[in-house]
Amino acid sequence: MPTLTFAYYCSGHGYGHATRVSALAGHLLRLPEVDRPTVHIVSSAPKHVFMDSIVLGARYRNANIDPVIVQPLAYRVDRQQSVAVLKSFLEMKDAILETERKWLGEIHADCVLSDAAFIGCLAATAVGIPSILITNFTFDSVYSYLSTAFVDAPADDPHTDHHHFNALVPDIPVSLTELEPLVEQIHGGYRCADLLLRLPGYIPIPAFAVAPCLPSPAWVDLRTNRFQSYVLVSLDEPPSSAVLYAPIEYPGSSRRKPVRRQIIPVPLLVRSPSPSVYSIRGRSKLLSSIGVPSHLHDPNSTKILVVSFGGQVFRRPSRSGSATPSRRTSRQLSPALEPLGSPPHFAKDVHFATPPSSAKDHVFPHLHIPTPLDSSNDHSATTSPRLATASHLWIPGAPPASKPPTNPISPRDVDVPAFQTIPPTPDQADSTYDQAYFDFEEECETEELPQLLPDASWIAIVCGVSKEQWNAQADGGDSDLPDGFFVAPRDVYMPDLTAAGDVLLGKLGYGTVAECVDSCTPFVYVSRPLFIEEHGLRRLLDQDGVGVELPRQSYEAGDWASAIEAAWQRGKAAKDSKRRDGETGSSLKKREEEGSELATMVVRWAEKWTH
Repeated sequence: MPTLTFAYYCSGHGYGHATRVSALAGHLLRLPEVDRPTVHIVSSAPKHVFMDSIVLGARYRNANIDPVIVQPLAYRVDRQQSVAVLKSFLEMKDAILETERKWLGEIHADCVLSDAAFIGCLAATAVGIPSILITNFTFDSVYSYLSTAFVDAPADDPHTDHHHFNALVPDIPVSLTELEPLVEQIHGGYRCADLLLRLPGYIPIPAFAVAPCLPSPAWVDLRTNRFQSYVLVSLDEPPSSAVLYAPIEYPGSSRRKPVRRQIIPVPLLVRSPSPSVYSIRGRSKLLSSIGVPSHLHDPNSTKILVVSFGGQVFRRPSRSGSATPSRRTSRQLSPALEPLGSPPHFAKDVHFATPPSSAKDHVFPHLHIPTPLDSSNDHSATTSPRLATASHLWIPGAPPASKPPTNPISPRDVDVPAFQTIPPTPDQADSTYDQAYFDFEEECETEELPQLLPDASWIAIVCGVSKEQWNAQADGGDSDLPDGFFVAPRDVYMPDLTAAGDVLLGKLGYGTVAECVDSCTPFVYVSRPLFIEEHGLRRLLDQDGVGVELPRQSYEAGDWASAIEAAWQRGKAAKDSKRRDGETGSSLKKREEEGSELATMVVRWAEKWTH
């Protein structure tokens, strides 16, 4: 029997989808040759995020296959802009569907896998082949939730820049009447899927089970911002007890689908860390590649906070004190270092402020003040943000800050917020991923300072700088990072860094949660209340990991230490056990076995449709 051909559609909404698609594609491509399928990955996410599976033989095709959720900040959603983008995509849906139908025929696809792009399932039925949905949530419930009456307004905050930002992008619910016909088109696409492989961290999948049904705001208690009890009951029931919708038959054909629809729970799809990272030599090699000096490599004396996305604003230490433990870092950032091209998640016409000249009159123990660029004659000089300035630290791997520019710029620069969109689809050569913006606001010496790290035994590693920036850093410079902070290169292998970390700070997303659960790394997270997927991920952390919520205002104020300490204390025993286990490699072997079994099951299921 000839081997199968799979078309694997991957949503571009964040890197969690890409990492788990690449993980399963890798398991498929490591099957014995007799079972090994041909795998085509289709996504709007850039090619390089799938390299783990591409090196094994996966083929990549870039295509616009799903709409985007518009995010001004990592944990904020612009509902109106998101709906506008959805409407625009749905206007093109028929043309996109026809393109995918033809392409599936050209590659002689036997089965579509989808995570979780509805257009893939729709195209599979149109061409007459089966489709498998592999996910923990679907976007019909995400878009439906834009009608929730819950308003994501900032807490009372003395920062006028935050109020200014909220005025620019107010959180206004979208009417259910406007959303329902749009969501129904997404829902109809998912209804075409024939099998649901339900990942951990799941929420209701309304295109499979009849209940709970849309609209998704009904699932959440507004008083607690938690799932209603009936939803929790449904999530805890075995999938075999759920009443499922009937299959959508192939159009214009008397051929009936031979296999009934089914929901099958599956283990975590997650990239595994390298076995060597649990050894003394492997850990030291990883930390040395980041620039952490050797005396900070011992896990018995140095604890590591991994910052998986940057913050928006936290306060700068006063001239007489420090909000970070008193220890100098060994790495420096070049004062003239500029990212290549415009940051991918900023509007092209948004410019960034240079530090005021008066800033050089101050002496701060943690941040060298470079000479500001002269922008009086060259307005473009402010378009490429430095990694370090007098009052800002850019941390790649995160969204822009809410702080508006402070230099005189054109009216349109003031009126238009810098939108971050998911999916990120930067050109590989230009990409610096999301650019985090840490703003060290000067405090009065009498004001109590927030504390980033619990004590001097902690260091922080911030993720995601480009190779060009990394090479420039290695050439020297005189702009220091805050004490105890290091910037990891953009191409650092995140499962290894997460495994080496003692606590991770970031936003709730499947990829980060899965890697934290897999490595027993406690997770301090900032809530994204308008993402309904968060409810499933929080449950996963509660059941299989350690999660501590950091209030948004504490995060933006740089008051992280107490949450980090609490997470570390709760997860320390499991982390120590995991490190001992990691040295033997038994847990890595178990994940490989689970992945191989899942890949074999997918192949066997698809073979039933080819007879």
